[in-house]
Amino acid sequence: MKQIILITGGQRSGKSNYAERLALSLTSNPVYLATARVWDEEFAKRVAMHKQSRGPQWTNIEEEKYLSAQDISGKVAVIDCVTLWCTNFFYDLNSETQTALKEIKQEFDKFTTQDATFIFVTNELGMGETSQNELQRKFTDLQGWTNQYIASKADRVILMVSGIPVNIK
Repeated sequence: MKQIILITGGQRSGKSNYAERLALSLTSNPVYLATARVWDEEFAKRVAMHKQSRGPQWTNIEEEKYLSAQDISGKVAVIDCVTLWCTNFFYDLNSETQTALKEIKQEFDKFTTQDATFIFVTNELGMGETSQNELQRKFTDLQGWTNQYIASKADRVILMVSGIPVNIK
């Protein structure tokens, strides 16, 4: 049953919606593993709206960093999203890109030892111009390297373009 699927694309490309539909096509009781930290009131409202829109068939779990603390063996799980997950490591480790990348890879490897279907949702950053902001450049590097790592371990990689899934791997 173990399978790793990576769904990537730009903001509002349809990644999460596609991931949710895919999970529901594989099981009637998927897990939604949210990695977001709620930083402000507006974001808290977004989180509440998303939870409500998913419906009762979903098991919702919030886990900011240590995904492996969650036992999802035998289940289909959407992990949304890698970008926010990376943000939590990056922030907590004072923007130390290499240290964050090492910890992210270790946690990913530990988490994905479970016999489950993992549907990771991530953002493609850095497809435009290089930022003039050093912190943003460092985070874009971290995100890109993390995406490459997950893609190398994935059975399938799907790029979302304007709501259309394009199979990459």
